[in-house]
Amino acid sequence: MTRTRATDYDAIVIGAGHNGLVTAAYLARHGLSTMLIEARDEVGGTAASEMFAGASVNICNCDHLAFRTTPIAEELDLGAHGLSYIDIEPAQVNMDWTSGRAWELWHDLDRTLESLARTHPGSVDGYRRYARTMVPVARLVADAASRGPGRAGLAGAVARRGGRGMATIARISRMSALDVMRQFFDDESVIGPAMVEGPVVWGLSPQAPGTGMAALPFALRHVQQVGRPVGGSGALPRALLGSFLGAGGMLRTSTKVVGIVCQGSQVTAVQTQDGATVTARIVVSACDPRRTMVTWLKNPPARAANLVRRWEQSQPGEGYESKIDAVVTSVPRLADHDVVASTIVISPSVAEMHRGAQLMQEGRTMPRMALLANSPTVADPSLAPDGRHVFSLEALFTPYSFTDGWRSRAEPERWLRQWAQVANDDFMDSIIDWRVVTPEEYETRFHLPRGHATSFAGGPLSAFLGTDPELTRYHTPIKGLYLTGAATFPGAGVWGASGRNAARAIIREMT
Repeated sequence: MTRTRATDYDAIVIGAGHNGLVTAAYLARHGLSTMLIEARDEVGGTAASEMFAGASVNICNCDHLAFRTTPIAEELDLGAHGLSYIDIEPAQVNMDWTSGRAWELWHDLDRTLESLARTHPGSVDGYRRYARTMVPVARLVADAASRGPGRAGLAGAVARRGGRGMATIARISRMSALDVMRQFFDDESVIGPAMVEGPVVWGLSPQAPGTGMAALPFALRHVQQVGRPVGGSGALPRALLGSFLGAGGMLRTSTKVVGIVCQGSQVTAVQTQDGATVTARIVVSACDPRRTMVTWLKNPPARAANLVRRWEQSQPGEGYESKIDAVVTSVPRLADHDVVASTIVISPSVAEMHRGAQLMQEGRTMPRMALLANSPTVADPSLAPDGRHVFSLEALFTPYSFTDGWRSRAEPERWLRQWAQVANDDFMDSIIDWRVVTPEEYETRFHLPRGHATSFAGGPLSAFLGTDPELTRYHTPIKGLYLTGAATFPGAGVWGASGRNAARAIIREMT
């Protein structure tokens, strides 16, 4: 590709989390000379895996679902770079602290209804109505995310789906997730796990207005099978890196960015902590947008003044998730349930979760935590030595500004003991070693400000309307400067569509 001016690279991508890797791989495969810069010594961010106590553990509790609704694996030929998936069935097991009844959510709707009929027979008809209403919405959202934001992308998805789902999106986007679920269910033991995976994972109360799209977790599992990469979550960023390097991309790790330089209306270079200045026509930040605009941006043009001011005035969020990794001698399981490979969601009551959102603002945790537990070695024994298993326990809400501080292990051990109340009798005795990753550690190790991964929560309507165009269209008022990552549409979880959409926008605007 011919450059319009002499630069070191056509494009620089800052941040090698999974979205940065996706964007960089697409740009490199399109023929752009591309440099990928990462502050840590490994790529993948919180989608990666690492060694602990002789086993491979995922940084985050990553069941891959949304990523598998995209064409990224095929378009970037990730199978040739080692990516393969294990389908997890059932998709998950749901349980609540109050009733103690566990039921299975399968990719297949009929099998899900059969499980509900055994434990919650009064909710079977409601689940049928939920599926009829919400599965078309989930399909539409997944399709629109892969087509890209804006009227054209959403209109194409609506046309492909015969118009199904759009009216529901318009209606529920203004509702709370709890109000949406109460249209179908009156049993909190069914509603609760959906609230854990929806608004609670967003850091919000189930009663928060505008969280209606967070009522989709059950429906999404009927759209696409949950999968786990063979070798752990980190197999995905490793495959993305292989695709990027195979296309001629260049990677610099252990390199912190300190500046994004502008000249006139155009971005021109990236400055790094080691004193280097690397020039490029295009700079893509796959990092926190506030840090990008407020800390790194040097000499921005006047046309970007409102954008910079808006991010200066924005209030950074605080992290609210923690994760325990344990290596154990026996398979962790629910005491009265045989399914062990799936993620088990255990929910407090709706009132407890609503109060928990308030307690989080006070730096306190809920008495009964919202938990997501699994043992990835059941499906993939290669993650641990013979005779050992990995146990993962994600806990919410766990505030960054915890009043007791995160230096003590007393609070995380309380979560382990809560799990032990419903687990096999020998669970605590089976633990060889364990660790906890708190919001404080997500900040220090993964450069997440205050332990918070800023995620795009505007929903499809915001993307359709172009609200905050740097988040929903990826470009900025500064020529050549783009954003991608969890903060841009669609954010949260291991999805990758944001990285793909950003790359497509860049390529389209260059031609």
